[in-house]
Amino acid sequence: MFFDFKEIITVSMVLFAVIDIVGTIPIVVDLRTKVGHIESEKASIAAGIIMIVFLFIGEEFLNLIGIDVHSFAVAGSFVLFFLALEMILGIRIYKDEEASSASIVPLAFPLIAGAGTMTTLLSLRSQFQTVNIVIAIILNIILVYVVLKSSPKIEKMLGKNGLGVIRKTFGVVLLAIAVKLFAANVKGLFV
Repeated sequence: MFFDFKEIITVSMVLFAVIDIVGTIPIVVDLRTKVGHIESEKASIAAGIIMIVFLFIGEEFLNLIGIDVHSFAVAGSFVLFFLALEMILGIRIYKDEEASSASIVPLAFPLIAGAGTMTTLLSLRSQFQTVNIVIAIILNIILVYVVLKSSPKIEKMLGKNGLGVIRKTFGVVLLAIAVKLFAANVKGLFV
């Protein structure tokens, strides 16, 4: 168990790309308008815990309940697909009338710590030291927190029209990520 700065940077960059917190700003803004309030601390801590726990027991847990990584990733791709449709078409699919906050679902899971992040963590574990992955997760969660906390300022800066354009654009990107995640893992279901 040793700290490797290069490994931490590499894993951090991979996780940053997969989590894509900057790309989810339109979703965050959309969720805030639906539920009124997003608890940045709660969402960040929950996502961090989910990621660290999954890093250590994810594959064993999935095997225990009879789900392989491919099935998990395909299920996650459906969630991302529906979120993307909401963004592109301006319709509301996710309905949780009881919730006063969207901090845990769908923000912490599956947006931040979703199927893509989980499967990435499992593949990173086979290539890098666990301690470096944990540090990279913590660094990404700090960044997630900063972006979530400043999302109202970002919303004001972009304005309603700017957000609309970004929401539709990132909706298409999210849709593409969902399709890619589905395509990459659906073959594994039939092997």
